[in-house]
Amino acid sequence: MSGSCKLQIDEEEDLWHCYNLIAVGDQVTSTTIRKIQKETATGSVTNERQRLTITLLVSKIDYDGNSSQLRVSGSSCQENRFVKLGSFHTIDLEVNREFKLYKQEWDTVSLELLKTSTDLAHRADVVALIMNEGLAHLCYITSSMTVLKSRIEVPVPRKGRSTSDAHHKALENFFSSILQSIQRNVNFSMVKCFIIASPAFVKDKFFQYMMDQASKNDLYKEISKHKSKFILAHSSSGHRYSLKEVLSDPAIIGQLSNTKAASEVKALNDFYDMLKKDPNRAFYGFDHVKKANEKLAIETLLVTDDLFRGKNTQTRRKYVDLVESVKENKGEVKIFSGQHVTGEQLSKLSGVAAILRYPLELEDEESEFIIEDDEDEDEDEQNQNIHNKVSDEYDDIRQSNNNNEDNYDDNYDDFDDLDDTSSYAVSNK
Repeated sequence: MSGSCKLQIDEEEDLWHCYNLIAVGDQVTSTTIRKIQKETATGSVTNERQRLTITLLVSKIDYDGNSSQLRVSGSSCQENRFVKLGSFHTIDLEVNREFKLYKQEWDTVSLELLKTSTDLAHRADVVALIMNEGLAHLCYITSSMTVLKSRIEVPVPRKGRSTSDAHHKALENFFSSILQSIQRNVNFSMVKCFIIASPAFVKDKFFQYMMDQASKNDLYKEISKHKSKFILAHSSSGHRYSLKEVLSDPAIIGQLSNTKAASEVKALNDFYDMLKKDPNRAFYGFDHVKKANEKLAIETLLVTDDLFRGKNTQTRRKYVDLVESVKENKGEVKIFSGQHVTGEQLSKLSGVAAILRYPLELEDEESEFIIEDDEDEDEDEQNQNIHNKVSDEYDDIRQSNNNNEDNYDDNYDDFDDLDDTSSYAVSNK
C-alpha cells in the first residue's frame, strides 16, 4: 500500500520516531532555506536566501540524539523554479517543522511505528537518577528511548576518622550539583515518576537532602509538591548500565506497568529466564528464529528497531516479513528501542530473539554430508560459546540484583538510624 502522510515534529523524541519511520527510497517534502542567485537588469549576479519547498528521494538519514538533529539527504525528485531535478540536497528536520512522507509501501512495521509515535498515551515520561558517591547519571526514559540528560561527577574522598569533614563537604557539593541539574532538566508536571537508585544508602541520604533543601529554598519548592512521584530503589553502581537492573525490580515494574520501557524489560527477562530453564524454547539469531516461525512455534518475538533501518531493502523486508508472519500466527511481537538499555542488550543477541510455545530442537542440516574441513565444527563451537556467554551474562545480571551491601559498610558505619536527621551524611549548615 503506497501513500503519504503529513507529520509535525513537536518535541525532541519525535525526531527519533521520524528517524525510524523514514527509510531509504522514501520521498520527503519539506521547506528549506537555500541561497539563490539572481541576475539583475545590468547583468550583475546577487545572492539571496529564500525559503523553498523541496522533495527528496531519500538516500541517507542521519540522527544525532545529543544535539537533537535529524538530517535527510537525497536527490530532488520534483523539479521547481530553483531546484534542478536530480540535484543532491540535505534537509534538516527540526522541532516545530512539518513535512510530508511518501512511501511506496507502508508495511505493518511502518504503520505500527506511525501509530505509536502519534499516540499520546505512549508518552508517559519517567526520570531515573542512578548514583553512587561521586557519580550520578540523570536519565529521561520515554516510550522509545533513554536520554542521558546529565552526568554529574564530583570527587568524594573515602570516609575515615581523619577525613570525615572533607568527606561530608565533598558529598554536600555532590548532592548540590545533582539538585541543580534536576532543577534545570526536569519538568515535574510532565513526569510520571522519578526513580532514585544507588548502592547502600546514598539514595536515602540524597533524598533527605533534597527534601530539606526544597523546604528551605524557593528555587526547589516545586520538588516538594511532587514528593509522591519519587521511588527509591537499589542499584549495584552509579553507572547508566545499572538502569536495566533497576527497571527489573518487581516494585519498579509495578509502578511503570503501563510504560513501554517496563514491557520491554519484562519481555527480555522472560527470554533470559527461558534460556536458563529450557534453552529449546529460547532462540536467537535470524536463521534459528525463522526456522522456529516456520514451525509456528513462536509465542513472543523480540526484535530491535534498528534492524528495520538498514539501507538494504531486502534485509529490511525479511525482518518485516518475519514480524508479519508471527502476528498472523497469533504470536506477540515486541519491537525494542535501540535507545533503551534493553534494546542494547537484545542487540548483543543479534537483535532478534524468540520465546517458543513448545520446545524445539533444530535438526543439523549438514549431518548427512561429509565434512571435509572444520568450518562447520568451528561455527558450532562459536554458537555454543555465544550461548554460554549469554548465560553467563544473565547470571551476572541476576547476581547484581541480589548484591549484598556489605561492601559499603566501611563508608556507612553511621547510617544505621536513617530516621534521625542528625545522622545525615551531609551537613545542613
